[in-house]
Amino acid sequence: MLATTAVRRSTAVFRSTASLSTWGAVPAGPPDAILGITEAFKADKDPRKINLGVGAYRDENGKPYVLNVVKKAEERITAAKMDKEYLPITGLASFTQNAAKLAYGADSEPLKQNAIAVAQSISGTGALRIGGAFMARHYPHIKAIYLPTPTWGNHIPLFKDSGLEVRRYRYFDSKTVGLDFAGMKEDLKNAPEGAIVLLHACAHNPTGVDLTQQQWKELSDLVAEKQLFPFFDMAYQGFASGSTDRDAFAVRHFVSQGHRIALCQSFAKNMGLYGERVGAFSLTTQNEEEGKRVDSQIKIIIRPMFSNPPLHGAHIANTILSDPELYQEWEGEVKGMAGRIINMRERLYDLLTHELKTPGEWGHIKSQIGMFSFTGLQTEQCKALAEKAHIYMTMDGRISMAGLNGSNIEYFAQSVNAAVRGNL
Repeated sequence: MLATTAVRRSTAVFRSTASLSTWGAVPAGPPDAILGITEAFKADKDPRKINLGVGAYRDENGKPYVLNVVKKAEERITAAKMDKEYLPITGLASFTQNAAKLAYGADSEPLKQNAIAVAQSISGTGALRIGGAFMARHYPHIKAIYLPTPTWGNHIPLFKDSGLEVRRYRYFDSKTVGLDFAGMKEDLKNAPEGAIVLLHACAHNPTGVDLTQQQWKELSDLVAEKQLFPFFDMAYQGFASGSTDRDAFAVRHFVSQGHRIALCQSFAKNMGLYGERVGAFSLTTQNEEEGKRVDSQIKIIIRPMFSNPPLHGAHIANTILSDPELYQEWEGEVKGMAGRIINMRERLYDLLTHELKTPGEWGHIKSQIGMFSFTGLQTEQCKALAEKAHIYMTMDGRISMAGLNGSNIEYFAQSVNAAVRGNL
Protein backbone atom coordinates (compact mmCIF):
# COMPACT_ATOMS: atom_id res chain seq x y z
CA MET A 1 0.00 0.00 0.00
CA LEU A 2 2.83 2.36 0.89
CA ALA A 3 4.58 1.50 -2.37
CA THR A 4 1.39 2.19 -4.33
CA THR A 5 1.01 5.59 -2.63
CA ALA A 6 4.61 6.48 -3.44
CA VAL A 7 4.10 5.56 -7.08
CA ARG A 8 0.99 7.73 -7.25
CA ARG A 9 2.81 10.66 -5.72
CA SER A 10 5.73 10.18 -8.14
CA THR A 11 3.31 10.05 -11.08
CA ALA A 12 1.56 13.21 -9.88
CA VAL A 13 4.88 15.04 -9.58
CA PHE A 14 5.85 13.90 -13.09
CA ARG A 15 2.54 15.07 -14.54
CA SER A 16 2.87 18.41 -12.77
CA THR A 17 6.39 18.84 -14.12
CA ALA A 18 5.40 17.67 -17.59
CA SER A 19 2.68 20.31 -17.74
CA LEU A 20 5.50 22.86 -17.80
CA SER A 21 6.89 22.98 -21.33
CA THR A 22 10.36 21.53 -21.81
CA TRP A 23 11.16 24.53 -24.00
CA GLY A 24 9.39 27.13 -21.90
CA ALA A 25 12.63 28.94 -21.07
CA VAL A 26 13.76 29.27 -24.70
CA PRO A 27 13.63 32.97 -25.62
CA ALA A 28 12.32 34.21 -28.95
CA GLY A 29 15.17 35.17 -31.26
CA PRO A 30 15.21 38.42 -33.22
CA PRO A 31 13.66 38.26 -36.69
CA ASP A 32 16.00 38.04 -39.67
CA ALA A 33 16.31 41.54 -41.14
CA ILE A 34 16.23 40.45 -44.79
CA LEU A 35 13.41 37.93 -44.37
CA GLY A 36 11.39 40.56 -42.52
CA ILE A 37 11.72 42.89 -45.49
CA THR A 38 10.52 40.17 -47.85
CA GLU A 39 7.53 39.38 -45.62
CA ALA A 40 6.54 43.06 -45.47
CA PHE A 41 6.90 43.31 -49.25
CA LYS A 42 4.69 40.27 -49.86
CA ALA A 43 1.99 41.63 -47.53
CA ASP A 44 1.95 45.00 -49.33
CA LYS A 45 -0.87 45.21 -51.92
CA ASP A 46 0.30 48.41 -53.63
CA PRO A 47 1.14 47.77 -57.32
CA ARG A 48 4.10 50.15 -57.13
CA LYS A 49 5.89 48.14 -54.44
CA ILE A 50 9.59 47.37 -54.91
CA ASN A 51 11.71 44.86 -52.99
CA LEU A 52 15.35 45.98 -52.86
CA GLY A 53 16.29 43.82 -49.89
CA VAL A 54 16.60 40.42 -51.54
CA GLY A 55 20.15 39.36 -52.43
CA ALA A 56 19.26 37.49 -55.60
CA TYR A 57 19.42 38.52 -59.24
CA ARG A 58 16.23 39.61 -60.95
CA ASP A 59 15.72 40.14 -64.67
CA GLU A 60 14.40 43.25 -66.42
CA ASN A 61 10.87 42.22 -65.45
CA GLY A 62 11.74 41.75 -61.80
CA LYS A 63 11.50 37.95 -62.05
CA PRO A 64 13.94 35.23 -60.93
CA TYR A 65 16.28 34.35 -63.78
CA VAL A 66 17.43 30.86 -64.75
CA LEU A 67 20.47 31.07 -67.00
CA ASN A 68 20.05 29.52 -70.44
CA VAL A 69 23.37 27.72 -70.00
CA VAL A 70 22.04 26.15 -66.80
CA LYS A 71 19.02 24.83 -68.71
CA LYS A 72 21.35 23.33 -71.33
CA ALA A 73 23.51 21.72 -68.65
CA GLU A 74 20.44 20.18 -67.02
CA GLU A 75 19.30 18.78 -70.36
CA ARG A 76 22.67 17.05 -70.74
CA ILE A 77 22.50 15.69 -67.20
CA THR A 78 19.01 14.30 -67.83
CA ALA A 79 20.08 12.72 -71.11
CA ALA A 80 23.07 11.08 -69.42
CA LYS A 81 20.71 9.30 -66.98
CA MET A 82 23.08 9.77 -64.06
CA ASP A 83 22.52 7.90 -60.82
CA LYS A 84 21.68 9.44 -57.45
CA GLU A 85 24.41 7.83 -55.38
CA TYR A 86 26.15 9.65 -52.55
CA LEU A 87 29.09 11.86 -53.41
CA PRO A 88 32.38 11.43 -51.51
CA ILE A 89 32.80 13.52 -48.36
CA THR A 90 34.61 16.29 -50.25
CA GLY A 91 32.19 16.18 -53.16
CA LEU A 92 32.42 15.77 -56.90
CA ALA A 93 36.14 15.73 -57.63
CA SER A 94 35.87 17.05 -61.18
CA PHE A 95 33.77 19.97 -59.93
CA THR A 96 36.14 20.91 -57.10
CA GLN A 97 39.11 20.87 -59.47
CA ASN A 98 37.28 23.06 -61.97
CA ALA A 99 36.14 25.40 -59.19
CA ALA A 100 39.74 25.75 -58.02
CA LYS A 101 40.87 26.42 -61.59
CA LEU A 102 38.20 29.12 -61.97
CA ALA A 103 39.32 30.85 -58.77
CA TYR A 104 43.08 30.46 -58.80
CA GLY A 105 43.64 30.47 -62.57
CA ALA A 106 45.00 27.69 -64.76
CA ASP A 107 48.57 28.96 -64.27
CA SER A 108 48.41 28.96 -60.47
CA GLU A 109 51.51 27.31 -59.00
CA PRO A 110 49.69 25.63 -56.08
CA LEU A 111 47.20 24.21 -58.59
CA LYS A 112 49.98 22.86 -60.80
CA GLN A 113 51.69 21.31 -57.78
CA ASN A 114 48.50 19.68 -56.44
CA ALA A 115 48.99 21.78 -53.31
CA ILE A 116 45.39 22.96 -52.94
CA ALA A 117 43.08 21.07 -50.60
CA VAL A 118 39.55 21.67 -51.86
CA ALA A 119 36.12 20.40 -50.85
CA GLN A 120 32.63 20.92 -52.20
CA SER A 121 30.44 22.82 -49.76
CA ILE A 122 26.82 23.79 -49.23
CA SER A 123 27.22 27.05 -51.12
CA GLY A 124 29.28 29.93 -49.72
CA THR A 125 27.80 29.68 -46.24
CA GLY A 126 28.86 26.05 -45.96
CA ALA A 127 32.33 26.90 -47.21
CA LEU A 128 32.70 29.58 -44.55
CA ARG A 129 31.48 27.21 -41.85
CA ILE A 130 33.96 24.50 -42.87
CA GLY A 131 36.74 27.09 -43.02
CA GLY A 132 35.85 28.57 -39.65
CA ALA A 133 35.85 25.12 -38.01
CA PHE A 134 39.17 24.20 -39.64
CA MET A 135 40.83 27.42 -38.47
CA ALA A 136 39.47 27.03 -34.94
CA ARG A 137 40.77 23.47 -34.77
CA HIS A 138 44.09 23.63 -36.63
CA TYR A 139 45.32 27.20 -37.09
CA PRO A 140 48.48 27.38 -34.93
CA HIS A 141 48.26 31.07 -34.04
CA ILE A 142 45.66 33.37 -32.43
CA LYS A 143 42.10 32.12 -32.93
CA ALA A 144 40.74 35.56 -33.81
CA ILE A 145 39.29 36.64 -37.15
CA TYR A 146 39.02 40.28 -38.18
CA LEU A 147 35.89 41.18 -40.16
CA PRO A 148 35.29 44.44 -42.04
CA THR A 149 32.79 46.97 -40.69
CA PRO A 150 30.24 46.42 -42.10
CA THR A 151 30.19 42.89 -43.47
CA TRP A 152 27.65 40.28 -44.53
CA GLY A 153 25.48 39.76 -41.45
CA ASN A 154 25.93 35.99 -41.40
CA HIS A 155 29.72 36.25 -41.11
CA ILE A 156 29.56 37.22 -37.44
CA PRO A 157 27.41 34.38 -36.00
CA LEU A 158 28.99 31.91 -38.41
CA PHE A 159 32.55 32.47 -37.21
CA LYS A 160 31.48 32.73 -33.57
CA ASP A 161 29.72 29.39 -33.85
CA SER A 162 32.87 27.99 -35.46
CA GLY A 163 34.81 28.78 -32.30
CA LEU A 164 36.70 31.87 -33.46
CA GLU A 165 36.84 35.21 -31.67
CA VAL A 166 35.36 37.90 -33.91
CA ARG A 167 37.08 41.28 -34.07
CA ARG A 168 36.52 44.16 -36.48
CA TYR A 169 38.49 46.48 -38.76
CA ARG A 170 37.34 49.70 -40.38
CA TYR A 171 36.22 49.44 -44.00
CA PHE A 172 33.36 51.76 -44.96
CA ASP A 173 33.50 55.54 -44.58
CA SER A 174 29.94 56.84 -44.20
CA LYS A 175 31.10 60.42 -44.79
CA THR A 176 32.45 59.70 -48.26
CA VAL A 177 30.20 56.66 -48.87
CA GLY A 178 33.42 54.93 -49.91
CA LEU A 179 36.38 52.93 -48.67
CA ASP A 180 38.20 53.88 -45.47
CA PHE A 181 41.49 52.42 -46.69
CA ALA A 182 43.59 54.35 -44.20
CA GLY A 183 41.45 53.11 -41.30
CA MET A 184 41.53 49.58 -42.66
CA LYS A 185 45.33 49.57 -42.84
CA GLU A 186 45.72 51.11 -39.42
CA ASP A 187 43.46 48.52 -37.78
CA LEU A 188 45.23 45.61 -39.48
CA LYS A 189 48.64 47.03 -38.55
CA ASN A 190 47.45 47.04 -34.94
CA ALA A 191 46.15 43.48 -35.13
CA PRO A 192 48.25 40.84 -33.37
CA GLU A 193 50.72 38.94 -35.51
CA GLY A 194 49.18 35.83 -37.01
CA ALA A 195 45.56 36.98 -36.76
CA ILE A 196 43.10 35.85 -39.43
CA VAL A 197 41.60 38.55 -41.65
CA LEU A 198 38.45 38.04 -43.71
CA LEU A 199 38.58 39.75 -47.11
CA HIS A 200 35.74 40.11 -49.62
CA ALA A 201 37.47 39.23 -52.89
CA CYS A 202 35.09 41.35 -54.99
CA ALA A 203 31.66 43.02 -54.81
CA HIS A 204 31.85 43.71 -51.08
CA ASN A 205 28.60 42.82 -49.35
CA PRO A 206 26.81 44.97 -48.27
CA THR A 207 28.54 48.17 -49.42
CA GLY A 208 29.52 47.48 -53.04
CA VAL A 209 32.80 49.28 -52.25
CA ASP A 210 35.91 47.41 -53.45
CA LEU A 211 39.64 47.96 -53.25
CA THR A 212 41.46 48.94 -56.44
CA GLN A 213 44.10 46.57 -57.77
CA GLN A 214 46.81 48.89 -56.46
CA GLN A 215 45.20 48.88 -53.02
CA TRP A 216 45.05 45.07 -53.07
CA LYS A 217 48.79 45.01 -53.79
CA GLU A 218 49.45 47.36 -50.90
CA LEU A 219 47.25 45.29 -48.61
CA SER A 220 49.08 42.11 -49.64
CA ASP A 221 52.36 43.68 -48.51
CA LEU A 222 50.83 44.72 -45.19
CA VAL A 223 49.39 41.23 -44.58
CA ALA A 224 52.81 39.72 -45.31
CA GLU A 225 54.56 42.20 -43.00
CA LYS A 226 52.17 41.45 -40.12
CA GLN A 227 52.08 37.72 -40.96
CA LEU A 228 48.30 37.81 -40.99
CA PHE A 229 46.33 34.96 -42.54
CA PRO A 230 44.10 36.00 -45.49
CA PHE A 231 40.70 34.29 -45.54
CA PHE A 232 38.87 35.18 -48.75
CA ASP A 233 35.12 35.10 -49.31
CA MET A 234 34.45 35.16 -53.07
CA ALA A 235 30.70 34.91 -53.57
CA TYR A 236 30.46 37.03 -56.72
CA GLN A 237 33.23 36.03 -59.13
CA GLY A 238 32.22 37.29 -62.58
CA PHE A 239 29.15 38.99 -61.19
CA ALA A 240 30.96 42.12 -60.04
CA SER A 241 32.74 43.39 -63.15
CA GLY A 242 31.48 40.89 -65.71
CA SER A 243 34.93 39.25 -65.90
CA THR A 244 35.77 36.14 -63.88
CA ASP A 245 39.49 36.88 -64.25
CA ARG A 246 39.23 40.51 -63.12
CA ASP A 247 37.10 39.62 -60.13
CA ALA A 248 39.66 37.00 -59.03
CA PHE A 249 42.54 39.50 -59.05
CA ALA A 250 42.90 39.75 -55.26
CA VAL A 251 42.95 35.99 -54.71
CA ARG A 252 45.42 35.36 -57.51
CA HIS A 253 47.70 38.23 -56.53
CA PHE A 254 47.93 37.11 -52.89
CA VAL A 255 48.74 33.55 -53.97
CA SER A 256 51.33 34.78 -56.48
CA GLN A 257 53.03 36.68 -53.64
CA GLY A 258 53.44 33.51 -51.61
CA HIS A 259 50.55 33.86 -49.20
CA ARG A 260 48.87 30.73 -47.92
CA ILE A 261 45.14 31.51 -48.12
CA ALA A 262 41.71 30.10 -47.36
CA LEU A 263 39.06 30.62 -50.03
CA CYS A 264 35.28 30.26 -49.98
CA GLN A 265 33.44 30.15 -53.31
CA SER A 266 29.75 30.29 -54.14
CA PHE A 267 27.98 29.53 -57.41
CA ALA A 268 24.66 30.94 -56.20
CA LYS A 269 25.01 34.36 -57.81
CA ASN A 270 27.20 33.80 -60.86
CA MET A 271 25.30 30.72 -62.04
CA GLY A 272 21.94 31.54 -60.46
CA LEU A 273 22.10 28.26 -58.51
CA TYR A 274 20.66 29.72 -55.31
CA GLY A 275 18.61 26.74 -54.17
CA GLU A 276 21.09 24.16 -55.47
CA ARG A 277 23.59 25.24 -52.77
CA VAL A 278 26.83 24.80 -54.72
CA GLY A 279 30.11 26.05 -53.31
CA ALA A 280 33.70 25.13 -52.50
CA PHE A 281 36.19 25.64 -49.69
CA SER A 282 39.92 25.45 -50.35
CA LEU A 283 43.26 26.00 -48.64
CA THR A 284 46.60 26.50 -50.37
CA THR A 285 49.36 24.41 -48.81
CA GLN A 286 53.14 24.02 -48.97
CA ASN A 287 53.14 20.94 -51.18
CA GLU A 288 51.08 17.93 -52.27
CA GLU A 289 51.89 15.88 -49.16
CA GLU A 290 50.78 18.69 -46.84
CA GLY A 291 47.68 19.16 -48.97
CA LYS A 292 46.71 15.53 -48.45
CA ARG A 293 47.01 15.87 -44.69
CA VAL A 294 44.92 19.05 -44.71
CA ASP A 295 42.36 17.32 -46.94
CA SER A 296 42.06 14.47 -44.44
CA GLN A 297 41.23 16.94 -41.65
CA ILE A 298 38.67 18.76 -43.81
CA LYS A 299 36.94 15.41 -44.28
CA ILE A 300 36.88 14.87 -40.51
CA ILE A 301 35.13 18.24 -40.11
CA ILE A 302 32.59 17.64 -42.90
CA ARG A 303 31.63 14.07 -41.97
CA PRO A 304 29.67 14.91 -38.77
CA MET A 305 28.52 18.25 -40.18
CA PHE A 306 26.62 17.14 -43.31
CA SER A 307 28.39 13.91 -44.32
CA ASN A 308 28.57 14.75 -48.03
CA PRO A 309 27.26 17.53 -50.29
CA PRO A 310 24.32 17.67 -52.74
CA LEU A 311 24.77 16.09 -56.15
CA HIS A 312 22.60 17.85 -58.74
CA GLY A 313 23.94 21.39 -58.45
CA ALA A 314 27.53 20.14 -58.57
CA HIS A 315 26.76 18.34 -61.83
CA ILE A 316 25.26 21.54 -63.28
CA ALA A 317 28.23 23.70 -62.34
CA ASN A 318 30.74 21.09 -63.45
CA THR A 319 29.02 20.55 -66.80
CA ILE A 320 29.34 24.28 -67.48
CA LEU A 321 32.90 24.62 -66.21
CA SER A 322 34.21 21.57 -68.05
CA ASP A 323 32.73 22.25 -71.50
CA PRO A 324 34.43 25.06 -73.49
CA GLU A 325 31.26 25.94 -75.42
CA LEU A 326 29.05 26.10 -72.34
CA TYR A 327 31.76 27.91 -70.39
CA GLN A 328 31.98 30.62 -73.04
CA GLU A 329 28.21 30.98 -73.09
CA TRP A 330 28.15 31.18 -69.29
CA GLU A 331 30.74 33.95 -69.22
CA GLY A 332 28.60 35.86 -71.74
CA GLU A 333 25.48 35.50 -69.59
CA VAL A 334 27.33 36.55 -66.43
CA LYS A 335 28.68 39.58 -68.26
CA GLY A 336 25.13 40.40 -69.37
CA MET A 337 23.79 40.21 -65.81
CA ALA A 338 26.62 42.35 -64.48
CA GLY A 339 26.09 44.77 -67.37
CA ARG A 340 22.40 45.19 -66.57
CA ILE A 341 23.24 46.13 -63.00
CA ILE A 342 25.94 48.56 -64.16
CA ASN A 343 23.36 50.17 -66.47
CA MET A 344 20.95 50.52 -63.55
CA ARG A 345 23.67 52.26 -61.55
CA GLU A 346 24.35 54.72 -64.35
CA ARG A 347 20.66 55.39 -64.91
CA LEU A 348 19.99 55.94 -61.20
CA TYR A 349 22.94 58.31 -60.95
CA ASP A 350 21.71 60.32 -63.93
CA LEU A 351 18.17 60.54 -62.53
CA LEU A 352 19.26 61.70 -59.08
CA THR A 353 22.06 64.00 -60.18
CA HIS A 354 20.98 65.52 -63.47
CA GLU A 355 17.22 65.11 -63.87
CA LEU A 356 15.95 65.44 -60.31
CA LYS A 357 18.94 67.36 -58.92
CA THR A 358 18.56 65.52 -55.62
CA PRO A 359 20.54 67.18 -52.82
CA GLY A 360 23.82 65.42 -52.03
CA GLU A 361 26.57 63.73 -54.00
CA TRP A 362 25.59 60.48 -55.74
CA GLY A 363 28.80 59.45 -57.48
CA HIS A 364 29.12 56.41 -55.22
CA ILE A 365 26.14 54.85 -57.00
CA LYS A 366 28.38 54.41 -60.07
CA SER A 367 31.69 53.73 -58.32
CA GLN A 368 30.34 50.90 -56.18
CA ILE A 369 30.26 47.47 -57.76
CA GLY A 370 28.27 44.26 -57.69
CA MET A 371 24.74 43.56 -56.62
CA PHE A 372 24.52 45.89 -53.63
CA SER A 373 24.81 49.61 -53.08
CA PHE A 374 25.08 51.59 -49.87
CA THR A 375 22.99 54.58 -50.91
CA GLY A 376 23.79 56.82 -47.97
CA LEU A 377 20.10 57.10 -47.09
CA GLN A 378 19.37 57.53 -43.38
CA THR A 379 17.22 55.18 -41.30
CA GLU A 380 14.27 57.59 -41.14
CA GLN A 381 14.37 58.04 -44.90
CA CYS A 382 14.38 54.26 -45.39
CA LYS A 383 11.37 53.93 -43.05
CA ALA A 384 9.52 56.65 -44.95
CA LEU A 385 10.24 54.95 -48.26
CA ALA A 386 8.77 51.68 -46.94
CA GLU A 387 5.72 53.22 -45.26
CA LYS A 388 4.80 55.84 -47.85
CA ALA A 389 6.35 54.76 -51.15
CA HIS A 390 6.15 50.96 -50.68
CA ILE A 391 9.91 50.60 -51.32
CA TYR A 392 11.61 48.04 -49.09
CA MET A 393 15.31 47.96 -48.19
CA THR A 394 17.46 47.40 -45.11
CA MET A 395 17.37 50.27 -42.64
CA ASP A 396 21.06 51.08 -43.24
CA GLY A 397 20.23 52.21 -46.77
CA ARG A 398 21.56 49.16 -48.58
CA ILE A 399 19.73 48.24 -51.77
CA SER A 400 20.00 45.36 -54.20
CA MET A 401 20.58 46.97 -57.58
CA ALA A 402 19.18 43.82 -59.22
CA GLY A 403 15.75 44.83 -57.93
CA LEU A 404 15.73 47.91 -60.16
CA ASN A 405 14.66 47.79 -63.79
CA GLY A 406 13.36 50.00 -66.56
CA SER A 407 9.82 49.84 -65.17
CA ASN A 408 10.51 50.96 -61.61
CA ILE A 409 13.76 52.93 -61.54
CA GLU A 410 12.15 56.32 -62.22
CA TYR A 411 9.60 55.78 -59.46
CA PHE A 412 12.39 54.74 -57.12
CA ALA A 413 14.50 57.79 -57.95
CA GLN A 414 11.53 60.14 -57.54
CA SER A 415 10.73 58.57 -54.16
CA VAL A 416 14.34 58.85 -52.98
CA ASN A 417 14.38 62.47 -54.13
CA ALA A 418 11.24 63.19 -52.10
CA ALA A 419 12.62 61.38 -49.04
CA VAL A 420 15.90 63.30 -49.14
CA ARG A 421 14.03 66.62 -49.51
CA GLY A 422 11.66 65.67 -46.68
CA ASN A 423 8.64 65.78 -48.99
CA LEU A 424 7.63 62.13 -48.98
